[in-house]
Amino acid sequence: MARLNYEFTSESVSEGHPDKVCDRISDEIVDLFFREGAKAGLDPYRIRVACETLATTDRVIIAGEVRGPNLSNEQIEATARQAIKDIGYEQKGFHWRDAKIEILLHAQSADIAQGVDASGNKDEGAGDQGIMFGYACRETPELMPAPLYYAHKILREISQARHSGAERTLGPDAKSQVTVRYQNGKPVEATQIVVSHQHLVEQLTSEEVAALVRPYVIAALPQSWVTPKTIWHINPTGKFFIGGPDGDCGLTGRKIIVDTYGGAAPHGGGAFSGKDPTKVDRSAAYAARYLAKNVVAANLADRCTLQLSYAIGVARPLSIYADLHGTGQIDEGKLEKALMEIMNLTPRGIREHLHLYRPIFARTSAYGHFGRAPDVDGGFSWEKTDLADSLRRLA
Repeated sequence: MARLNYEFTSESVSEGHPDKVCDRISDEIVDLFFREGAKAGLDPYRIRVACETLATTDRVIIAGEVRGPNLSNEQIEATARQAIKDIGYEQKGFHWRDAKIEILLHAQSADIAQGVDASGNKDEGAGDQGIMFGYACRETPELMPAPLYYAHKILREISQARHSGAERTLGPDAKSQVTVRYQNGKPVEATQIVVSHQHLVEQLTSEEVAALVRPYVIAALPQSWVTPKTIWHINPTGKFFIGGPDGDCGLTGRKIIVDTYGGAAPHGGGAFSGKDPTKVDRSAAYAARYLAKNVVAANLADRCTLQLSYAIGVARPLSIYADLHGTGQIDEGKLEKALMEIMNLTPRGIREHLHLYRPIFARTSAYGHFGRAPDVDGGFSWEKTDLADSLRRLA
């Protein structure tokens, strides 16, 4: 039997966290390939990007395998510098203008390409083997787990103030963590709040940073969640002046739990950023979230976990598994069959259904790939609930 009374914690990190700087650069390069490929009239389904970024003091290294438009190193370097500038790094030790950028991108392996590309009667195959999970629950209107949703929201509130110029004292690098108490299975209050935030005035104390941060935290959380019993930890180590890759090395793909469900649901292990949608690590995880969210939106369950599995070079998923956690209004075996019928879960089918052949990926690189409002240009298309009516009819 599921526990009803407990505490659960999730963390988030800002776009200026070293790992997120790398995710942003990698995803900007994915978008660059799609954008320039469209200008060159290339088939978007032929574009391939697997881009990894490492960032440390005054240095960025970009490596990986690509196929598509013939881009110069100058174009890629300019894209990386603009990403760093947008995030806000103009500090000694990591500056968008001065950092040395090394580019080590090369052509995609022909052995991988032959398994993924469509040819003759063969449909496009998955870019790799693996398992992917999707999850949805009723804890927030966005059908996301509450601890992660509010950990993200705290940092987004501060980031928006920083970018607007309303908050000039706080820097790009930050982390948050929220511990939520559940009563009868429902989130009811925040028992512990952690925020570690870079500050641009070196002499600021933790107490002074707390005075800056607390109003954003209170605005982000539900009104009744912060109580006199809530325990706060703001910059608990003291000074946080040196931030970003100058303070800690960053690498693409190291924040996969922050990117997904904050530990409230399983994760298949594959990162998202820097990958074109033939990589099912990314596209099938988006599809699994899309289907799980529509199951909950259709009132077929209060919680839904889905697993998909793939083999490299094979188009159709090897398996689909649904767990409704005892909250379902439909047999899980029947639901699995219905989901396979309602959406083509091949790599091509996912990309066509969710329109994943556009430059829409850089915006996913911070504050979570899920729980975000769909954009008019097709970004976050996997957050739509347009299958709910069809699922209800199937049920």
